[in-house]
Amino acid sequence: MPMISKILIANRGEIALRVLRACKELGIASVAVHSTADGDAMHVRLADESVCIGPPPSRDSYLNIHQIVAACEITGADAVHPGYGFLSENAKFADILEAHGITFIGPTAEHIRIMGDKITAKTTAQQLGIPVVPGSDGEVKTEADALRTAREIGYPVLIKATAGGGGRGMKVARTEADVIEAWSTARTEAAAAFGNESVYMEKYLSKPRHIEIQVFGDGEGNAVHLGERDCSLQRRHQKVWEEANSPALNVEQRMKIGQICADAMKKLKYRGAGTIEFLYENGEFYFIEMNTRLQVEHPVTEAITGIDLVHEQIRVASGGGLSVTQDDVHFHGHAIECRINAEDARTFVPSPGTITHFHAPGGLGVRIDSGAYQGYRIPPYYDSLIGKLIVHGRTRVECMMRLRRALDEFVVDGIKTTLPLFQDLVSNQDIANGDYDIHWLENYLAKGSA
Repeated sequence: MPMISKILIANRGEIALRVLRACKELGIASVAVHSTADGDAMHVRLADESVCIGPPPSRDSYLNIHQIVAACEITGADAVHPGYGFLSENAKFADILEAHGITFIGPTAEHIRIMGDKITAKTTAQQLGIPVVPGSDGEVKTEADALRTAREIGYPVLIKATAGGGGRGMKVARTEADVIEAWSTARTEAAAAFGNESVYMEKYLSKPRHIEIQVFGDGEGNAVHLGERDCSLQRRHQKVWEEANSPALNVEQRMKIGQICADAMKKLKYRGAGTIEFLYENGEFYFIEMNTRLQVEHPVTEAITGIDLVHEQIRVASGGGLSVTQDDVHFHGHAIECRINAEDARTFVPSPGTITHFHAPGGLGVRIDSGAYQGYRIPPYYDSLIGKLIVHGRTRVECMMRLRRALDEFVVDGIKTTLPLFQDLVSNQDIANGDYDIHWLENYLAKGSA
């Protein structure tokens, strides 16, 4: 297969370090790009080469396509791994790299565009045989359309930005009076956040779980699924705790929805890693969206399958195809990931600053993905994620006990973190029973339990 010789990592933080480690294991040279605020970041220290691409604001550095392409040309990088966030789902970026003869380690620009627009993605999912939430056929353009569609779907309804993400441009309406206000507010938020005011409407599910299926395709019509992740513990639509397998699914449900997703990716001739996200309620799956990139929570899938997803991304991008067939994929034990943020555990106010002491837990089945270290200064310009604690056990009970122990060992001083929140959650009976939905955590926090 055509070999990639040097990968530029167009990201920062723990995901940049994660990709760097894969490069080293595969014997591929690495280039770290960084803003002036990230000059002392761990991935910059460990990369074979590094290039400063601009000042701290993301738009001037990590979102600056011109600077990143220039860094490729300066260093001779023949491939780019975008990580997650930033330019990872930017079709224009993928097109520009291709025009410069640089391999984009991800799907085609066409597939990024298809799945990047919520309405097109939902239509495509239906055509591919993926179950979807009842909703509007496309954009809801007027108040009259909004009212008519809400009556057809039945209350409550959810109005969502077509180009949305992170909960912005998303409003629930329970009555006709709510619909008009929600439709207007969602459009305003969507225009401000994404430069696109178009919205669509779906049936609002009252107590669903958030289940996502990890898929991989080779771009030639071969694809596999790597099981599901349960990401139902969320705050403001942001995932906090992810686990695999889901406590809510049995083997038959897991394999059925997984095969539906794998078959869809075969039809689409999808290339690389992708995640198909669902709401799950009363035994039914409803498509939400597809993320055409590596997910933050990919380590829990790696833990239960033994498959390195970044290795697989690089292999597929090199033209080497998938390293496994569906029959080769087996699930072992249980894994949980906790996202450790530099935030106050009660107020969730960001807490940038210098880490005065850092001690990561260890032992069998414990993994830390973090670029943090003692003396490192958390900059105030970016996402507050400083690391991920991933724990694996033979059973969910063993995994929970190991997580409790690992959290007690984890020390980060000098800044506030969300570690106390997870110490509360791991001792909660609902969590121990796997009895939670996407609203559970916000209700828990509203009671002042954290």
